Amino acid sequence: MPGFELFSDLERKEVKDVLDNGVLMRYGFDGMRNGHWKAKELESELAKTFQSKHVQLVSSGTAAVSVALASAGIGAGDEVIMPTFTFVASFEAIMMLGAIPVLVDIDDTLTLDPKAVEEAITSKTKAVMVVQMCGSMGDMNALNEICDRHNLIFVEDACQAIGGTYNNKPLGSIADVGCFSFDFVKTITCGEGGAVVTNNQEYYLNADHYSDHGHDHVGKDRGAETHPFLGYNFRISELNAAVGLAQVRRLPEFIAIQKKNYTVIREALSKVDGVTFRRVPEGGEESYAFLNFFLPNLEIAREVSKAFKENGIDVCFHYYDNNWHYIRKWEHLKELKSLFPVSKEVKEGLKYLETKTYEQSDAHIARNISCLIKLSWSEEEVLQRASKMAEIVDSFTS
Repeated sequence: MPGFELFSDLERKEVKDVLDNGVLMRYGFDGMRNGHWKAKELESELAKTFQSKHVQLVSSGTAAVSVALASAGIGAGDEVIMPTFTFVASFEAIMMLGAIPVLVDIDDTLTLDPKAVEEAITSKTKAVMVVQMCGSMGDMNALNEICDRHNLIFVEDACQAIGGTYNNKPLGSIADVGCFSFDFVKTITCGEGGAVVTNNQEYYLNADHYSDHGHDHVGKDRGAETHPFLGYNFRISELNAAVGLAQVRRLPEFIAIQKKNYTVIREALSKVDGVTFRRVPEGGEESYAFLNFFLPNLEIAREVSKAFKENGIDVCFHYYDNNWHYIRKWEHLKELKSLFPVSKEVKEGLKYLETKTYEQSDAHIARNISCLIKLSWSEEEVLQRASKMAEIVDSFTS
């Protein structure tokens, strides 16, 4: 991770095909494009990859979450349960619909704690969104059972976990609706892009229309299409889709490289006293995009993180002090710093953040270090990196 590390002639060929053809928009211009439909091709490839009936490409992972929720009928005043550890896009996408993000604790999977989810359900709860952070998953059976019992929409944000599986099912294909990102730093990239994945025909058609100004895409004359309901512009371009089309066909290659590099580093760290690893639920297999490990306490984690940087060990993150991925630093959310007036429902719904604390999440994130696994490392670089990381960690834990 990420796919841009290994751009090849395959990506160049697909992009050149679009430029030679001259149609950069995914819809319309049928007579000009001579049968070239990169977005449609990519949706078909992704459906095979995710073992799902329907895929709707959109402009980003953030757009995918908003479109997925809207397609399932989530909107103003509805509560969506989500984890404290995720990217800021998760709550942004919820709030854009006028819905209320209800943040709850994570467990040692670094994803939603089912017990915390159960405790957070109210009469306003309409959906539970698990975020498969850093290449792995939550307790999907337990979360799915909770959603079934309470008649809630189960949403799976697998933006960071493409290639991972749970009980042999691809992550992102397990819940009622799944979301993916193909931005520049994902395992497969379109530059910018995302996808909504579902087996639900109604959700798919809603996503198809909603992401393109409400167009119903019936017939071959775009100007004559009707609008069954309001929509917005979350379209992907043919250029972005062309890059993704080449990349998704290389996904097995990328996952194999990630697994090899991940395994070397994990084996080195596993020999160091005081190091433990995130829990992967039984039946699950990570995408190997990140290696996540725990240290004995916050102080040691901070010292190790600092030492990694000083010794050239890059792309390792201590999220406890991170502005983008953990609630501790989300002051703009807690204080509702918005360019436009926030709705009364959202204002009231987020008052809990004024006093809410997350000791359980803090205990996990404070001790966690998450290391991105690069595709471009040579075998020698991986071995040197593993040895240096183990040496540094051991110096603080022994």
